[in-house]
Amino acid sequence: MNNKYFQIVVLAKQVPDTHNVGKDAMKEDGTINRAALPAIFNPDDLKALEMALACKDALKDIMPVKVTIITMGPPRAAEIVRESMFRGADNGIVISDKRFAGSDTLATSYALSAAVKKLGHVDLVFTGRQAIDGDTAQVGPQVAEKLELPQITYAEELVSMTENEIIIKRRLDRGVETVKTTFPVLVTVHGNANDCRPRHAKRVIMYKNASTYSERQQSTDNSQQTLSTEALWEKRPFLKIEEWNADDINPDFSRLGMSGSPTKVKSIENVVLTSKENKTINNSESEINELMKELITAHII
Repeated sequence: MNNKYFQIVVLAKQVPDTHNVGKDAMKEDGTINRAALPAIFNPDDLKALEMALACKDALKDIMPVKVTIITMGPPRAAEIVRESMFRGADNGIVISDKRFAGSDTLATSYALSAAVKKLGHVDLVFTGRQAIDGDTAQVGPQVAEKLELPQITYAEELVSMTENEIIIKRRLDRGVETVKTTFPVLVTVHGNANDCRPRHAKRVIMYKNASTYSERQQSTDNSQQTLSTEALWEKRPFLKIEEWNADDINPDFSRLGMSGSPTKVKSIENVVLTSKENKTINNSESEINELMKELITAHII
């Protein structure tokens, strides 16, 4: 463990709001048309952020703790870095590059693991159990494997935390399990975990102007403004959100994006629910089972 501070990393994702899926939600190649959907903070990742901040609270009187957010996506993903900083995170990194486009879970986990390695020493990594735009629950465990870290999955509650070990309660199909481990370790957080704390007003005021270089360039093409931005970041470095491209994480480029993604979408089927005749059933197991079969056959559930 680095003696200067305890490093916690939260892997978070900006996802399309799947409550607003329409006919333009998918492209012809089977990838998500993210521009057609509003973007939100992935719910499980937001709960992972809360558990990371709870760990920081547990250690704050013992040693310095830094919580860093890493997100992979288009430049607008910086929005969830700011949101994390409003709630208690210390800084964040956006890894963004056209060469990441079309990544499946394997390519995504490879890019994220390369970004974590670039950070250097890391004591604890948190991520949500799964993202609502894929529901695979694969990225967290795959990152752990690539970093050669032990992992605790389906974490539901932080029981205790010291500078040497962490105790976590995890949710299983038929109950719960309490586990203890030392560091470093990766933890995936279950949707039943505590909701994330709200924004802190002072932190909103402090970090509202935090931005990446790309965001600053998009806001103005004035070279004088660019100089002002550099001067601002030199005076207030906490307002600079780091932005890394594919070259910065020193990857094997064959493992990025579409070329590094063995998962391919074979076909897409839009299921449109329409109202039809009503069906009344009695409270009997046989009729309920028959109804379930009909719903499954019609691809409603």
